[in-house]
Amino acid sequence: MSLVEIVVPTVGRPSLYDLLRRLATFDLDLLPRITLVDDRRTPRGELVRAALSERFGDRLRVVRGAARGPAAARNVGWLGAEAPWVAFLDDDVVPARDWLPRLHHDLARLPDDVVGSQGRIVVPRPLGRRPTDWERNVIALERARWATADLAYRRSALAAAGGFDERFPRAYREDADLGLRLTRRGRRIVRGQRRVFHPARPAGFWVSVRRQAGNADDALMRALHGPGWRDPAGAPPGRRAWHVATTLAALGAVAGVASRRRALTRVGGALWLLATADFAWRRIAPGPRTAREIARMCSTSTILPLAATFHWLRGVRDARGAAPWTSRSAPARPLDAVLLDRDGTIVVDVPENGDPTRVVAMPLARRALDRLRAAGVRLAVVSNQAAVARGTLRLDQVEAVNRQIERQLGPFDLWLVCPHGPDDGCACRKPAPGMVRRALALLDVAPGRCALVGDTGADVAAARAAGVRAILVPNDVTRRDEVAEAPEVARDLDEAARRLLAGAA
Repeated sequence: MSLVEIVVPTVGRPSLYDLLRRLATFDLDLLPRITLVDDRRTPRGELVRAALSERFGDRLRVVRGAARGPAAARNVGWLGAEAPWVAFLDDDVVPARDWLPRLHHDLARLPDDVVGSQGRIVVPRPLGRRPTDWERNVIALERARWATADLAYRRSALAAAGGFDERFPRAYREDADLGLRLTRRGRRIVRGQRRVFHPARPAGFWVSVRRQAGNADDALMRALHGPGWRDPAGAPPGRRAWHVATTLAALGAVAGVASRRRALTRVGGALWLLATADFAWRRIAPGPRTAREIARMCSTSTILPLAATFHWLRGVRDARGAAPWTSRSAPARPLDAVLLDRDGTIVVDVPENGDPTRVVAMPLARRALDRLRAAGVRLAVVSNQAAVARGTLRLDQVEAVNRQIERQLGPFDLWLVCPHGPDDGCACRKPAPGMVRRALALLDVAPGRCALVGDTGADVAAARAAGVRAILVPNDVTRRDEVAEAPEVARDLDEAARRLLAGAA
């Protein structure tokens, strides 16, 4: 098993290709599995171009996120991981050329009390001028504590903590919250020697105003960790008191106009103007002082304090009574395991196939299986192979085909094969429930926490006899009476997976 897996939450920004192109330059023999969590609200087209995807082969997989922000997307990614460590990368960084060997060096032989290793973030500076306000915000990432732009966590520590708190919808404080929860348990997060480059990519004119939505996350941090959370999290103090004062001055001026009280209007207006001018100058002075930057700072400084105060008050309201996020807070899996028929369900049925080169995955099979893996669902295959009893197929050939299926569709937790014929009277051959019951015992899963997906009435009968949920995915050889009698029918394997993850039938 690999020491580490890489998880990248993404909304499909063009910068993702800079990251993938760099990862593709690493030695593929050393490159671990990479999981891209596609968190786009309305996915259109493939996330990764075919040529680049082929370069990675089965080391790259794409799973769907819930489009609820990076915290939830990272949870989808690490829940499907199997390695002891999970390395999170943002989709707008470019690892250094020696990043991968340094990652392994950073993680090797860490003591048990170290649960995280943070990479070093380098933000390239602009040439020939001072950085803009936006670029200084990005440069501040170099000093950020526990920034998940490049941070590897022990998978066991993530499981114990319940992963990232999904109540943080933005890429802002979700990393600080997890770091605080882990370090307050006596665990350590250390800095490694690997580096990633984080360019300050172009941003819109009003980006600084839009970023004030993060004040709601600050309110949630205060509710969860107390008023002193900033020091242990390494977060700067900010200007909330000044923003509130500026907002009150503006409201005073508006109230003066509404009530026709000139003195209140003049005092409120003067205080607001002085506070806004001071704030704008503090942002202009260290920058390049170009006409565009000055116009941007003057315009946004008039609105930013009001936006910051509004989002803070909204966050205070929403965070009332918030309890700490724990492993019990994480969304529960609707089931623990899914059993799958092989031929006709996850791969095209080639009768008596002992040739791995003839393995062809069913449409959407990889997507469906990765969807289940990402939710932490264990997978097992239960397959009748009567050709072994007839002597036209050997067990070693069955195993070779199974290995090829794993190369195409990813790992399975368990393989069970019945080598008997229909007249042998065994208890394992479907529709008998023996193979299903053995899978439940080996996986240590209760029947009510398991489902079986197959393409024949025998699969459905075996599932029902063992007390597990059954979903039929018909194909060209499925009989009409089998479809009519099935308790649940899905048009393809991906629909079956989505139904299973949704919970009830």
